Amino acid sequence: MKSIATFFSACLAIVALTGCATVERTPSAAYTAAEVTRTMRKVADWQIASWEKDGFKKPKYNWTYCAAYTGIFEAGRVSGDEKYFQFLRRIGDELGWKTGTRRHFADDYCIGQVYTLMYGRYKEARMIAPWRALADEIVALPHTESLSLATKDIMEREWAWCDALFMGPPSLAYLSDVTGERKYLDKAMRLWAKTTAFLYSPENSLYFRDESYFSQRERNGAQVFWSRGNGWVMGGLVRVLSVMPADHPERLRLIGQYRAMAKKIAALQTADGSWHASLLDPDSYPSRETSGTAFYTYAILWGLNNQVLEHDTYWPVVDRAWRVLTDSVQSDGKLGYVQPVGAAPAKVDRDSTETYGPGAFLLAGGQLVNYLNK
Repeated sequence: MKSIATFFSACLAIVALTGCATVERTPSAAYTAAEVTRTMRKVADWQIASWEKDGFKKPKYNWTYCAAYTGIFEAGRVSGDEKYFQFLRRIGDELGWKTGTRRHFADDYCIGQVYTLMYGRYKEARMIAPWRALADEIVALPHTESLSLATKDIMEREWAWCDALFMGPPSLAYLSDVTGERKYLDKAMRLWAKTTAFLYSPENSLYFRDESYFSQRERNGAQVFWSRGNGWVMGGLVRVLSVMPADHPERLRLIGQYRAMAKKIAALQTADGSWHASLLDPDSYPSRETSGTAFYTYAILWGLNNQVLEHDTYWPVVDRAWRVLTDSVQSDGKLGYVQPVGAAPAKVDRDSTETYGPGAFLLAGGQLVNYLNK
């Protein structure tokens, strides 16, 4: 693996070469912001009704639910319907606004970003008090261990798997944003760099899921790069950038990485407009996979909305992706083709779903509404 210094130098070169071109703000689309909002409401309502009907199978702070909650918050923002925020308030109240039992495990404090979003809206100190106390602990930890899976229980203390870059960094970055305490964001950036140095492949502009995939190969001989895993990364990346101050010393490096990944992901989009479970061997997993597809759509639209990516290159990518995503929404609002919980590519079908899929869909829809309203 190349050094992190070499990687960041390459990212800075990308920024210098590409600049921040002005984005075309009038996309030609066959759908309107109002139509996208209606579809978002249908998906959000199905997910909430599913919980109400079948109950929660895991603790309500679980990372799979956290991703859904982030999307439900976005459904509330876009629709203006208070019921979505009140649903999240009930979740927070039931949990006492606390994170999970494994205190330093990113999956268990992913919900901190939801609490922080709610605090930003309602300014109730209780919504972030437990999370802020835990974040102070995280900031104080040395984080000097190897990210190798040979290090016992490493995932409970460090971001040793790529999914963690959605769970941990936004939670800390959002806390910095609402408190004005840069120490949380600075710790997130230190740990982001450490995980990137270990799991990122500069040659492929993609992340391995964890150390165990460094030498694994797909059926076609390609390296294993998991779609949703890299979707988690890109989703986390734009969530951090969305609240990172313009003068932060790491911002240009993150923008460089974001552009490199967006370029690679766009080139890997399949003919049907989606990304399949395996990025470099899509034929072995011939069905669309909507959780990765939705995270990529969300992340690329963020770049269009923030004038980081060029319209002519990237609008067709997200336009095709949104069409296949909406085609995957069933009449009752259930989003299909979502790969179940896992750590590697796997097959899906129209009835496959999991809560992070609707969450990613709603995040993408929110960015699309922003773009169509420009």
